[in-house]
Amino acid sequence: MVVYIDLIFLTNLLIDAVLLLVTAWMRKLRPAWWKLLLSAALGAMYVVMMFIPQLSFMFTFLIKFGLSVCMLLTAFGFGGLQNFLRTTGAFYVVNFVAAGGILGVHYLLQSRGELFNGIWFTATGVMSFETRMAFWFIFCVFGVVMLIFYSVQATRRRTEQISTFIGEVEVCIDGVCVKCTGLLDTGNQLNDPMTRLPVMVMEASLWSDYLPQDWSRFLTNGEADNLVMNLEETYVWRDRLRLVPYRGINRSMAFMLAVKPDEVKVTMKDQTFTHHRVLIGLDGGKLSSEGRYQAVIHPELTASETTDVSA
Repeated sequence: MVVYIDLIFLTNLLIDAVLLLVTAWMRKLRPAWWKLLLSAALGAMYVVMMFIPQLSFMFTFLIKFGLSVCMLLTAFGFGGLQNFLRTTGAFYVVNFVAAGGILGVHYLLQSRGELFNGIWFTATGVMSFETRMAFWFIFCVFGVVMLIFYSVQATRRRTEQISTFIGEVEVCIDGVCVKCTGLLDTGNQLNDPMTRLPVMVMEASLWSDYLPQDWSRFLTNGEADNLVMNLEETYVWRDRLRLVPYRGINRSMAFMLAVKPDEVKVTMKDQTFTHHRVLIGLDGGKLSSEGRYQAVIHPELTASETTDVSA
C-alpha cells in the first residue's frame, strides 16, 4: 500500500483550518491568520504521526484531548476559564457535526451488499464495522456539511438578532382594535411631511374586514392616490385617511395610504408605549416573507408619550 504523507498532511491542514474558522465564527473571535495556520499545522502533524509505529502510544484519549487544547490555545489564546471552555465546546460541536455528517452521507449512499461486507466478528464474538471512504468523498462531503452548518447557524443568529427588535402592536380605531407583531426599524424616518407625525407601516390585510373589498388591489399595485380620488363620501373612515409621500426602492416618489388611529400601543421588553399622534401606513403586500411580523414600528413610538412598565 502506498501512502502519500504530503497529501494527508495538506488535506488535514485544510480541514483543521476550516474547523477552526467555523469555531471562530461561532464564538465571534478574530484570531490572526498565522495563529490559525499554526494551530491547523499542529493538528495535521498529529495525523501524520499515525504512520510512525514508535509513536503509537500517543493515540489515547488524553493525548488527543490535550492536542485539541493546544490547538485552541495556539489559535485563540486562553482569555479566561469560562471563555476557553465555551470555545472548546464550540470546537467539539463543529467537529462532531462534520464527522457525523460525513458518516451519515456515507451510510446513506451505501448499498446493502457494501454494508454487510463491512461487518466482521472478532475472536471473542464481538461484531465490528469496517468503513472505507475515498479521499475525495471525505473532502467534498466535509465542505458540503460545513456549508450547511454555517447556513443553519447564520439563519439562527439572524433570527435571534431580529427577535430583540420584535414587539407587540395594538391599534385602535373607532373602537376596533387590531393586534399584531411588529419589528422595530431604528432606521425608519417615514413621517407625514404636513403634520410631522411618525408613520408605522402595517399589512393592509390585517384591516381587510374594515376596508372596502377592492382596496387590496389598489394597495398592492401602489395606486393609493387613485384609491383616495375614487373614495366614496359615505365611507366611515374618510376623514381619517391621509396620503403620505415616500421614496421607493428605485428612488421614485410614491404615495402610501395612511389612516389616523385613536390609539397605538407598542409593547417591547415588558414596556408598553402608548401614542395618539401617529399614522398607520397600509401596505398591500407581506412585510415579512416568513410571517414573523406584520408591522414596522417607527422608532419614535418607543419613546415615552405614555409608558406603562409591566411588573
